[in-house]
Amino acid sequence: MIRVRNLTVRYDSGFALQDVTLDIPTGQCVLVTGPSGCGKSTLARVLTGLIPHAISAQFEGAVHVAGMDVREHTIAELAQRVGAVFQNPSSQLFHLRVEDEVAFGPRNLGLSKDEVRERVSWALSATNLMGSMDRRPSELSGGEKQQVAIAAALAMRPRVLVLDEPFASLDMHGIRQVTATLQALRERHGVTIVLIEHRLVEGARLADRVLLMAEGRVIADGEPTAILSDQHLWRNLGLRRLMDYPTEPWRSLVIADSRHRGDLTALIEMRGVSAGYGGRRVIQDINLTLYPGEFVALVGDNGAGKSTLALVAAGLLKPLEGTICFNGGELKQPGLDISLLFQNPLDQLFTESVNEEVAFGPRNYGLFEPERHVQILAEADLVDLRSRRLMALSGGQQQRTAMAACLSLCPRLLMLDEPTIGQDWGHLQRLMDFLTTLSQKGTTILLITHDYKLVCRYAQRVIVMEEGKIALEGRFRRSEQEKTYAHVEAREAWG
Repeated sequence: MIRVRNLTVRYDSGFALQDVTLDIPTGQCVLVTGPSGCGKSTLARVLTGLIPHAISAQFEGAVHVAGMDVREHTIAELAQRVGAVFQNPSSQLFHLRVEDEVAFGPRNLGLSKDEVRERVSWALSATNLMGSMDRRPSELSGGEKQQVAIAAALAMRPRVLVLDEPFASLDMHGIRQVTATLQALRERHGVTIVLIEHRLVEGARLADRVLLMAEGRVIADGEPTAILSDQHLWRNLGLRRLMDYPTEPWRSLVIADSRHRGDLTALIEMRGVSAGYGGRRVIQDINLTLYPGEFVALVGDNGAGKSTLALVAAGLLKPLEGTICFNGGELKQPGLDISLLFQNPLDQLFTESVNEEVAFGPRNYGLFEPERHVQILAEADLVDLRSRRLMALSGGQQQRTAMAACLSLCPRLLMLDEPTIGQDWGHLQRLMDFLTTLSQKGTTILLITHDYKLVCRYAQRVIVMEEGKIALEGRFRRSEQEKTYAHVEAREAWG
């Protein structure tokens, strides 16, 4: 089904893939993983025809997908057999209604109305979106947009499905739903699946085989358990340890504890805050207090209102009701006192290079310090990429650049909305450890994530959102397995 021979891809900034050769038979699910920037997304672009037809890159070798040579067939021709879901779902959504987005591909195939209706209904049900078919994609949460992109790909009934981090923005229910759908596609229709993921537990359950990449090459290829249990590989390449994560709702993982730090003045207070878009309320009656130096996790299912709450707190969305106090008064410098890392890094990257992007804010405010600038580049593992054009970076590298730009302003409150997208565990752990150091020095961190491991390892307090409201706050309930792994990781870190 997929045949790759001596594939080499080079951008202006250097090699992304080097002499890759592989075969993937019909109906097989292959998990592709490796450190951020190792070439995974470039491989996806080649398999879908974006390279060489839409993205400028030097291409050598031969690639055949579903019986078609990607050099000789157009993207439109390839799209009839190869479905794709990329890291940033917003880049492939353009309709005004979810239903129309999912129906677009089948309609363009000239299918009957009944066939289009049947495909759309099936794809929406498979991704738990039947209740959102009349909503505007632009108003959806990041996880919901991901589900729409997956549904649109499924509606085409592809023979090959290429998914670049489909689980990164999904809640546990969404992950189970998508995983079950992908499994059914393989078993009933023989669909070949290429799954690019850093969340290895979910991917390993579905995959027959793992391709491990590093520096543009395939360095290991085999059965999932054998490769992912190799301690030498995961330790040196920053892979996640294989362990089962809880499948219960967030509410059941948090021990209620409403005690606050009465010895400190609140950094930010939200009282009775409601907000939304186009007259539709997304968050309602929010009462939230964050204190200096706290490391807080904000969790909840897709569409619960987490990102909207962050936009309001950052001063980027005006509340419909309620009051917000920052350090006892009004927020006077939103970009300086509070920084927000968006889910899609391209929404906040606008200069020519990594170095310019990270230095822009401090220079604009007259706060640039060369030593701190270099420190932040180092903590984000961007020193060797500082001259690289932003559009030549991988998704994970773009995310780290956006985070470094937020950190460069030394904000008193730093909010991170799904920072795991595009990140291997090694880079993520390094950044989170740096953020922990900052919180110990007084910076308040608000982490918005679906990632159980991050919450368990770093959050001092957990706030659970459900249907636009704060349902619970307290301490995370660590499982015995997580305690064991934390002990093992600490022991290994000390040698």
